Amino acid sequence: MLWLSRYSIHATETHFYYTYMEDLIRMHWADVIAQEVADTCEHPLIATGISPTGIIHVGSLREAITGESIRSAVASKGKDVRLIYLIDSFDPLRKRYEFLPEEYEKYVGMPICMIPCPCGKHDNYAHHFIQPFLDAVDSLEVHCEIVWTHELYAKGEFAKWIDMTINKRQEVIQILHEVTGKDADPNFSPYDPLCPDCGRFCKANYDTYEFPNLEYSCKCGSHGKIDIRKMEGKLKWRLEWPAKWMIFGTSAEPFGKDHAAAGGSYDSGKRIVSEIFGGKAPYPIPYEFVQLKSGGQIVQMHKSLGSAVTGLDAINMTPPEVLNYLFLRSQPNRAIDYDYGMGLLDMADEYDRMERAYFSKEFTEAEENNVAAYVIAQHNHVPEQLPLQISYRHLVNVVQMTKDFDGVMQVLGRTEDMSKATDFDIKRLQVRVDCIRFWLANFAPENVKFSIQESVPENIELSADEKAYFKALAALFKDIEWNAEHINAAVTDAAKDGIGNKGAFKAMYKILIGKNMGPRLGPFLASMDRQFVLDRLEQAAQ
Repeated sequence: MLWLSRYSIHATETHFYYTYMEDLIRMHWADVIAQEVADTCEHPLIATGISPTGIIHVGSLREAITGESIRSAVASKGKDVRLIYLIDSFDPLRKRYEFLPEEYEKYVGMPICMIPCPCGKHDNYAHHFIQPFLDAVDSLEVHCEIVWTHELYAKGEFAKWIDMTINKRQEVIQILHEVTGKDADPNFSPYDPLCPDCGRFCKANYDTYEFPNLEYSCKCGSHGKIDIRKMEGKLKWRLEWPAKWMIFGTSAEPFGKDHAAAGGSYDSGKRIVSEIFGGKAPYPIPYEFVQLKSGGQIVQMHKSLGSAVTGLDAINMTPPEVLNYLFLRSQPNRAIDYDYGMGLLDMADEYDRMERAYFSKEFTEAEENNVAAYVIAQHNHVPEQLPLQISYRHLVNVVQMTKDFDGVMQVLGRTEDMSKATDFDIKRLQVRVDCIRFWLANFAPENVKFSIQESVPENIELSADEKAYFKALAALFKDIEWNAEHINAAVTDAAKDGIGNKGAFKAMYKILIGKNMGPRLGPFLASMDRQFVLDRLEQAAQ
């Protein structure tokens, strides 16, 4: 929880830093930024975006979720606010990545909106890589308008700013020199024409420029003129970004820390938008990157390298409210570890704890930030009452005990009071079951996987002591109250004069799932039909 009355990010020559004022109040960072935006903009517009040049990994979700958190927080203050998601579909393919077929070598240098789809099912290369990510963003209920950059060029939206850039090219060169500290390049080209013959970006001749026509020459031998009002050329990134600010009147924008570095594209963008275009830079929300974690090890992610977990994978195996919470509980300047192993279960359980804390109003000062993150993870539309909660770890076991959702409901009915479950509860439970099935099929560690055997597995050997134990346990199980507490007591009671607790648990797992260990035995057996367990014990005792 941030304790402050006002929150501001200052861009300097060296870094961004957060300023905390002295008259402190408790607010989540998204609320504080939203207040700043709401106070300074009549009709706020939040912008986010991505260049779909390769596989979109889970880390790219941070920008979309951060943007949505600000949008929903601003909207909750009564402001008419928009969130746009800019797809940089006019960016060139810089090289053939390892995951692409060899034939894609011939498309290097061409705009990704003009390159064929690798699978043949989408409009183009850009659409192929962005669509799964857009599906993931939609599942997270990110309320954004999708904008394709190549369409902006085609509509002439950039023409005014391209013209200014060309006419003030020397001023642009000087600004970039001062901001980056690099030698001024008198031949720097802020705008790259698109060769109509080979389809690649090429060299411009600014000496003969006369709006709207710009002369070009290409390595392929082509020479002629293009029209800057059409999709016949592209601004360099350091110019294109501030031009987008002008086109949309961007109020605030989250972006990766690389753009926020001293001398980076935000620093140059601030000066270009002010000194060249006569506008104002948006409120900056720089964020740290997301690290993929597996087995305690950090796994690097990049669009050009691919990723073990894509954005769609993440939403397929993480309930949307939990994924939102993961990104929102940390301040933007903190790195996030996305652990797609057992850490996923920890995160779901933490989310549920914060949900209970919110409704009970009982939480520590250290938990205040996470409770606030829970609220924003619901897009500021919190349920009226505490939803039905089933332990995520328990649900992992239940899902593996049955084949469909009806079976899950039947199993849960043995141990949980499902009579008061609302439509919202059932819908959320269904999503969680689907996420768990995807996780088990693709990412779960082997030690959590099991399946209940139809009969005592043929390949296991049972000792006389184990068979005697099964007979004794069956006798106890016939008369006890069928719940985890009484089951555990019976399991240990039957074992105390024979195979002992350790032997008892091992024996039960062997005859039920064919393994030496498994889920917590009491809740596990309580979730099963009593007669099924008795029949299994009788069979194993033979």
